[in-house]
Amino acid sequence: MSDRFEFNTQDIDSTEELHQQMEEACDLMESIYEDGEYPKVLVKRSWSKHNPIITGEMAKPKAYRWYLLRELKKLGEKGAQIKVIPSRERRPLNDPELLENTDEDDWDITQKKLFLFSPERIEISLNRLSHYTGTDPEDFQRYILFTNYDMHVEEFLKKYPDCVKPSRGGVQMPAFHHKLPNNKGVTLINIGVGPSNAKTITDHVAVLRPDAMIMVGHCGGLRNHQAIGDFVLATGFMRADGVLDEILPLNIPITPNYLLNVYLKEVLDSYNRDHRLGTVYSTNNRNWEFVKGRTVEQIHMSRSIAVDMESATVATNGYRYRIPNATLLCVSDKPLHGKPKLSDEAQNFYEDSKQMHLDIVLEALDICKESYPEGLPNASIRAMNEPLMGGPDEDS
Repeated sequence: MSDRFEFNTQDIDSTEELHQQMEEACDLMESIYEDGEYPKVLVKRSWSKHNPIITGEMAKPKAYRWYLLRELKKLGEKGAQIKVIPSRERRPLNDPELLENTDEDDWDITQKKLFLFSPERIEISLNRLSHYTGTDPEDFQRYILFTNYDMHVEEFLKKYPDCVKPSRGGVQMPAFHHKLPNNKGVTLINIGVGPSNAKTITDHVAVLRPDAMIMVGHCGGLRNHQAIGDFVLATGFMRADGVLDEILPLNIPITPNYLLNVYLKEVLDSYNRDHRLGTVYSTNNRNWEFVKGRTVEQIHMSRSIAVDMESATVATNGYRYRIPNATLLCVSDKPLHGKPKLSDEAQNFYEDSKQMHLDIVLEALDICKESYPEGLPNASIRAMNEPLMGGPDEDS
């Protein structure tokens, strides 16, 4: 196999030939990587006045081949010129200089989507995904669900008994993958409790460029007329979790993906389930009731309808990394109304809610896949001067 690839639409006679060429480009990227170098992709987009040439290096392209193939096909169909060449020697994970090219403070992440991550960052993140989840990066699917309850894992295993499971016991964030061709299945990760865990896993999942991330969790209901078992569909977040404040200022608005919320609400309505849309207050203090005064003041000011620990973190990293995201929570307790989460009541609630909660999210994703099989529109989480990988119809 040659160590370089060049594509020009003028040399192609059919769509089938174009797609075959993109398969060969991905094969070459994988071959270059396996031979000890980072593959480099150069894209010339004649239609773009502001960003005609975009380039970048890759690591472990096999792990997200589905994404590269999809986006390269879009580029080719629009008439882009594409080159794949070896770039530079791979750095081993124990190289002290590996971290020199992974500092997000050095990136201008307002500028790019296709090549958001350096190959060194990809190497580290995929290695840590294997460590935390007990599964291979190649097993991850396009649609990622996060939970912090074993019961959701149990329901997932009932629904998909043949899914890929962790290869070893005792992993920190076990992942389960219902695999479909072209990575169109669903991955469920039990991330544990707290915003630090939520940041850790989303930092690493992001390099795989998933089509959606959804938080499937529980919350404390804060409104008088909410009942245990009601659902909360987040439309915004009060970021009291603290873990991303230095990276993304609190005055940056964070909202979930509109279409994902539309699909989730559509399914909630079809089930005739009571639910509210509104702001979720995410805290890093599991015992926030012990500082009730100051917390309740923030809750009232933000008009929050529910409190949890992870949703805002998932949403904020979704925004940072250009990944459509949503949050569907179920009210497990009402701490401000004399209904704290106590053992017996909690177990009854969990048993009653777990299957429906997961079913609602999976049905919403089915609608998403049918409506947008090539990924959700994401203009709302791109910068105004940021090029799409394939480019929009207008200049970019």
